[in-house]
Amino acid sequence: MQSNVKDSVVFASPKNEEERAYIAGACVRKLGIKFPAVLDEFGNSTERAYTGWPDRIYLIDQQGRVALKTAPGPFGFKPDLLGTALARVVGAK
Repeated sequence: MQSNVKDSVVFASPKNEEERAYIAGACVRKLGIKFPAVLDEFGNSTERAYTGWPDRIYLIDQQGRVALKTAPGPFGFKPDLLGTALARVVGAK
């Protein structure tokens, strides 16, 4: 939690979709996240469907299939595996 305070990304739990979207956008901006981020609906159906907790990285291919599901993070995040999977999905150039 200390890092959240340091980075000014401490918010009360959102009470609706609008608050959730605002908080997500603020976190993306304040943390300088450079990759596309998506927001689950308020009932967290995507999180439940993909067992997103603990944190994992998912790569979804053009057909909507899971091309890579990492081990739980942060220690399960392997950039080389993600790079290989991305090359396979988008085609090595």
